[in-house]
Amino acid sequence: MTTKTKAIKRHWHVRGLSCLCALAVAVGLTIAAAAPAQAELRVDITRGEVKPMPIAVTRFAGDGVSETDVGQNITKVINNDLARSGLFKTIDEKAFIQSVSSLAVNPNFAEWRTIGAQALVNGRVLTEANGLLRVEFRLWDVLAENQMAGVAYRTQPGNWRRIAHKIADEIYKRITGETGYFDTRIVYVSESGPATHRNKRLAIMDQDGANHRFLTDGKFLVLSPRFSPTAQEVVYMSYFNDKPRVYVLDIDTGELELLGDFPGMTFAPRFSPDGNSVVMSQALDGNSEIYSLDLRTREKRQLTRHPAVDTSPSYSPDGSRIVFNSDRSGGQQLYVMNADGSGVQRISFGGGLYSTPVWSPRGDLIAFTKTQGGRFYIGVMRPDGSGERLLAEGYLVESPTWAPNGRVLMFHRQIPSKDGTKDKYRLFSIDLTGYNEREIVTPADGSDPAWSPLIP
Repeated sequence: MTTKTKAIKRHWHVRGLSCLCALAVAVGLTIAAAAPAQAELRVDITRGEVKPMPIAVTRFAGDGVSETDVGQNITKVINNDLARSGLFKTIDEKAFIQSVSSLAVNPNFAEWRTIGAQALVNGRVLTEANGLLRVEFRLWDVLAENQMAGVAYRTQPGNWRRIAHKIADEIYKRITGETGYFDTRIVYVSESGPATHRNKRLAIMDQDGANHRFLTDGKFLVLSPRFSPTAQEVVYMSYFNDKPRVYVLDIDTGELELLGDFPGMTFAPRFSPDGNSVVMSQALDGNSEIYSLDLRTREKRQLTRHPAVDTSPSYSPDGSRIVFNSDRSGGQQLYVMNADGSGVQRISFGGGLYSTPVWSPRGDLIAFTKTQGGRFYIGVMRPDGSGERLLAEGYLVESPTWAPNGRVLMFHRQIPSKDGTKDKYRLFSIDLTGYNEREIVTPADGSDPAWSPLIP
C-alpha cells in the first residue's frame, strides 16, 4: 500500500450544502465533508474523570439486504469505538422514539432530548453503479438543533470497517476538538506455551482487536516491535540462531529487511520521527550504550558514553531530543538529552525505579513504567520531570505505548497464577484521566504493544 495521495475537487450537494471532496488513492476512499456549523457540544478531555456524553447512533440505513447488513455492522463498530473511549455513553436503540426512515427527512430533536441524547448520528449505505460502497453520515447537536458534520465516503466494500473507524474519529474530533485514534493498528508480541519455553510471534490487529493476523511464524524469538512514522513498517529485534538482529518489516508486502547483526545484546529499537534512522541500546563488553543507526547509510553513531546502563531510548516528536533510562545515579531513572547525545539531564526524582520511557506524540508528556514497593505502575510526567501522575498499577505492568492523539495509552499486564507457571499476559488501554481502563482481547497472551499512527 502506498502512502502517496492525490486530491481532486468535486462538489456534493446535500440539502444545499456544498462540500469539498478529496480522493485518497492510498486507501481507495472518496471523502466529501460538509462545512459544519459551529459546534456547541464539547467534551473537555483534559480534566480528571469525565462524565460520558449521551450519544445516539442510529442504524445506518441501506436500500438492499447487503447494504442493510453493512450499515448494521458499521453502526456497531462506531458505537463500540465511542463507548470504549470513555467519553461517550451510547444509548440503546430500544430507547429510540423516532424511526430511522423518518430521521432521513429531519431529526425530531424534541424526541431525542426526551431520551437524554445530546448528540445524534445517522447515516446510510449505498452501492454505486461502479460497485463502490458509498457511506454517508451526519452528526447533530441535539441541544442546539443543528448539524455539526456531514461526510460521505466512497470505497471498496471490504473497507467498511475502516469507514466505521473513520466516522468514529470524525465524531470524536468534532465533539472533543482532538484528533481521533480509532483508525489505527496495534502490533504486539503474541505469547504461547509453557513459562519455561515461550513461543513469541509478532502479531497485528486493529486497535479494537479486529482483523488479527500473525506477522512472523514463531521460529525465532521476537521482541520490542515499533511502528514507523508511516504506519507501514515495523522495526523489531529477533534472535536468529541466538544472535540479536534488528529487522524492518513491511506490513503489507511482507518484505523483510535486515538492518544488521549486533554483537552482545540489543534492546528496544525505535524509529526517529522522520523515519530516516533508528535509535536503540546495545550492550558491548557488559556496558549498555545508546546508538542511532542511519537507515540510508547504515552508519551507526554512539550517543551515550557512560559506565552505567543506558537503555530504552525514545525520540521527542520533533526529533530534537531523546528520553532514556539509566542507572548512572545508582538506580534506574529517566534522563533527557539532545538527539546528538549532548546535554544529558535527569528528569525523574520520585521514589522507586523508572524504565521504558516513551514520548507522547503531542510532545507534552513522557509515559513510563515505575517500580516501587513491590508494585509496578504506568505513569506520565512532563518532559522536565514535573507533574508526575500514576495511571495504572499491578503485579507487573509494562511497555506503555501512545495512541497517535496522545490521549490514550496501551500497556501489558502480567496476571499471576497461584504457582507462577500459568501467568497470563494481557493488553490494556487507559486514558490520561486514569479512570477508563479496558482490556483489548487477543487470541493468546499478549505483551509489548506498539500503537500505530493514524493509517494513511
